Amino acid sequence: MAELGDGRALSTLVRFARLSLDALGRAREEIDALNVYPIPDGDTGTNLFLTFESAHEALHTSLQERRGEEAADLAAALSAYSRGLLLGARGNSGVIMSQLVGALLRRIATAAPDERTAEVFAAGLDEATAASYAAVGQPVEGTILSVARAASEEAMRLASDPSVRTAAVIEGAGRAAREALARTPEQLDVLRDAGVVDAGGRGLCLVLDAAESAFTGRRELPGGDRSRRVIPVLAPPARGDLAEGGPSYEVMYLLDADEETIPALKSALAPLGDSLVVVGGGRLWNVHVHVDDVGAAIEAGLTAGRPHRISVTHFAEQVDEARAKAAKPRERSGRAVVVLAYGDGLARVFSDAGAQVVQPFVDRRPSAGELLESILTTGAAEVVVMPNDRDVVPVAEAAARIAEQDEGVRAVVIPTTAQVQAMAALAVHEPGRPFEQDLVEMTAAARHARSGAVTIAARQAITSAGHCEPGDVLGVVEGDFVVVGQELLDVGVEVVERMLGGGGELFTVVAGAGGELLAQACAEHVAAHHPTVDVLVYDGGQERYPLLFGVE
Repeated sequence: MAELGDGRALSTLVRFARLSLDALGRAREEIDALNVYPIPDGDTGTNLFLTFESAHEALHTSLQERRGEEAADLAAALSAYSRGLLLGARGNSGVIMSQLVGALLRRIATAAPDERTAEVFAAGLDEATAASYAAVGQPVEGTILSVARAASEEAMRLASDPSVRTAAVIEGAGRAAREALARTPEQLDVLRDAGVVDAGGRGLCLVLDAAESAFTGRRELPGGDRSRRVIPVLAPPARGDLAEGGPSYEVMYLLDADEETIPALKSALAPLGDSLVVVGGGRLWNVHVHVDDVGAAIEAGLTAGRPHRISVTHFAEQVDEARAKAAKPRERSGRAVVVLAYGDGLARVFSDAGAQVVQPFVDRRPSAGELLESILTTGAAEVVVMPNDRDVVPVAEAAARIAEQDEGVRAVVIPTTAQVQAMAALAVHEPGRPFEQDLVEMTAAARHARSGAVTIAARQAITSAGHCEPGDVLGVVEGDFVVVGQELLDVGVEVVERMLGGGGELFTVVAGAGGELLAQACAEHVAAHHPTVDVLVYDGGQERYPLLFGVE
């Protein structure tokens, strides 16, 4: 793709990942309300958001692993995003969307250097649409499939003209999708009767709009209110009317299996119910079906391969829970603080300060769903969230938005990027004062806390301090690698001096796993060379960072 080199393609993918997730997050409640087909369980918007959140996280993890390398691997990034979509796909529309976007990205990854970008995009969208129709057991018009087909047909028509630029092809696909979305009530009686458009199709329109914005660099999504309709508030159907003789359970699982077993799997699942979708490839598949016989659906997977991450949802119970939740909103009071702690010792420090602690896995950041659960389980009416990781900030903000929309919780994220910033904020936290004043004081304290760290290089990279090899000791100040050395203590002392060069009254040292003696040595250096600075030492227990520093 001569028009779009690897560098620009990678930056476009990163922007698309962020824009699509933001758009689906803002429209989540709206799309949930549109969800009347195939089951009116009001979760399509949430499922699409969580599907794209999984992909966003997978992409950023892939980029973090390659941070500092001289050349980014576009193919690896495309693969990571596609795999994240497949692994995180939820619900009927989420699974179909993972197939659509994944197939498009695979076409981009295999494009020849001399292919026109417009033709690659159009062909990819066409192949993605065909693959999605093939993945669905019984395709139904008036759904996300119809919207995808209209978009791909228009893209192919426009791209056949060599004078039409890529931006115009993407814009045309989005426009055709919005027009097809408006026609969905004419194709499905259940949509017409409810006065809504298809929920999955609405989500696809937002994703295509995000693709256009990512490619063109526009700051606002192009679709705007053109694709938005007035959404009626739909009451949950009575339990007895839920499926009108249709299946009562949604079964989903990931399946490790050879591709030649998939046709037989589809043949076994098709008579059991409806909404059958099987997507994937390379021995990993995502299986979705609505059935009455849950055991038979799982047994079919066992015959084909190894099913795992099995999820079973009883639609009637889901609707009943939504009805009960709406009828009896939870009483909430008080204020709470949710903090992410990346070590057992740090967790104890935050817990002792009165915060509710979330401890992420070392190799996986928390999802918006996990943070949302932490926010809601506080039982508080006002919640402050401190993620302590730059890449978790947008995830925390998404969780806070959902908490406010669904539960009326005043959840606000203080965008902390280091553990020591949360320590400083908690030190001035006062739940007895007005919420806004407490936020101002905590935010100011976090911003005034400068952070540093010492870590070990895991791979070759180019840093601000020069080239590093695996095993080199790296000193970090405010997120930037500023020292490359060989000894932990020497690098630690250098970071201390750089941080205190700008002054400070309180210096905090947090020892990582096994780094207690090292932390004490750094504290003694501060006491000896900066006698007017108070020093605090904590046992943080964090992995990968033998030392964390903070100065206030």
